[in-house]
Amino acid sequence: MPYISIESGKLTAEQKKLLIEQLTSTASEITHIPEQFFTVTIKEIPDENFGIGGKSIDEIIYPS
Repeated sequence: MPYISIESGKLTAEQKKLLIEQLTSTASEITHIPEQFFTVTIKEIPDENFGIGGKSIDEIIYPS
Protein backbone atom coordinates (compact mmCIF):
# COMPACT_ATOMS: atom_id res chain seq x y z
CA MET A 1 0.00 0.00 0.00
CA PRO A 2 1.58 3.32 -1.05
CA TYR A 3 1.85 5.86 1.77
CA ILE A 4 2.34 9.62 1.31
CA SER A 5 3.19 11.75 4.34
CA ILE A 6 3.26 15.56 4.40
CA GLU A 7 4.73 17.57 7.27
CA SER A 8 3.78 21.22 7.28
CA GLY A 9 2.68 24.15 9.31
CA LYS A 10 -0.96 25.11 9.63
CA LEU A 11 -3.03 24.37 6.54
CA THR A 12 -6.65 25.19 5.85
CA ALA A 13 -9.21 22.43 5.41
CA GLU A 14 -9.40 23.29 1.70
CA GLN A 15 -5.59 23.05 1.30
CA LYS A 16 -5.61 19.63 2.99
CA LYS A 17 -8.44 18.43 0.77
CA LEU A 18 -6.63 19.54 -2.40
CA LEU A 19 -3.32 18.01 -1.27
CA ILE A 20 -4.95 14.66 -0.55
CA GLU A 21 -6.88 14.62 -3.84
CA GLN A 22 -4.10 15.85 -6.10
CA LEU A 23 -1.23 13.88 -4.51
CA THR A 24 -3.27 10.70 -4.73
CA SER A 25 -4.29 11.34 -8.32
CA THR A 26 -0.77 12.23 -9.47
CA ALA A 27 0.88 9.31 -7.66
CA SER A 28 -1.69 6.91 -9.08
CA GLU A 29 -1.15 8.24 -12.60
CA ILE A 30 2.64 7.91 -12.35
CA THR A 31 2.73 4.50 -10.65
CA HIS A 32 -0.32 2.94 -12.33
CA ILE A 33 -1.55 1.86 -8.87
CA PRO A 34 -5.29 2.48 -8.30
CA GLU A 35 -6.09 5.51 -6.14
CA GLN A 36 -7.94 3.45 -3.54
CA PHE A 37 -4.64 1.87 -2.45
CA PHE A 38 -3.03 5.19 -1.45
CA THR A 39 -2.94 6.55 2.08
CA VAL A 40 -2.13 10.23 2.70
CA THR A 41 -1.42 11.73 6.10
CA ILE A 42 -0.77 15.36 6.94
CA LYS A 43 1.22 16.07 10.10
CA GLU A 44 0.93 19.66 11.20
CA ILE A 45 4.01 20.87 13.00
CA PRO A 46 3.93 24.43 14.37
CA ASP A 47 6.43 26.62 12.51
CA GLU A 48 8.30 27.38 15.75
CA ASN A 49 8.89 23.62 16.26
CA PHE A 50 10.65 23.02 12.92
CA GLY A 51 14.04 24.45 12.01
CA ILE A 52 16.27 24.77 8.97
CA GLY A 53 19.80 26.16 9.03
CA GLY A 54 19.71 27.00 12.73
CA LYS A 55 16.48 29.00 12.58
CA SER A 56 12.88 28.05 13.14
CA ILE A 57 10.52 28.29 10.19
CA ASP A 58 8.68 30.93 12.19
CA GLU A 59 11.86 33.06 12.26
CA ILE A 60 12.49 32.55 8.54
CA ILE A 61 8.94 33.43 7.46
CA TYR A 62 8.40 36.23 9.98
CA PRO A 63 11.83 37.81 10.69
CA SER A 64 11.79 40.45 13.40
